[in-house]
Amino acid sequence: MEDVTQESINEAKKQIQKDIDTHSIMLYMKGKKFMPQCGFSAQVVHILSEIGVEFETKDVLEDMSLRQGIKEFSDWPTIPQLYVRGEFVGGCDIITELFESGELRTLLTT
Repeated sequence: MEDVTQESINEAKKQIQKDIDTHSIMLYMKGKKFMPQCGFSAQVVHILSEIGVEFETKDVLEDMSLRQGIKEFSDWPTIPQLYVRGEFVGGCDIITELFESGELRTLLTT
């Protein structure tokens, strides 16, 4: 397992900021868009695909500094994490609730 230092976490946070500034819809997840590695990540990918929006993903399992960095960046303890236009929206439960209420579609398409 790779060493995770505060320096590597800080570098990951800089990359996270760059990612969310570059991509209007950014999902940090376990696994890849076409091969999620956990049920919660799979559910959020399914919801975003159902809405039909383009989105970017980063696999936190490939980089332990990123995995820790995203939790510190958002002050949110779990993965997946969705960012829309630079703002943290939430994890799987929040995304599911917003999807079911119709609010997520509005947020993503307006």
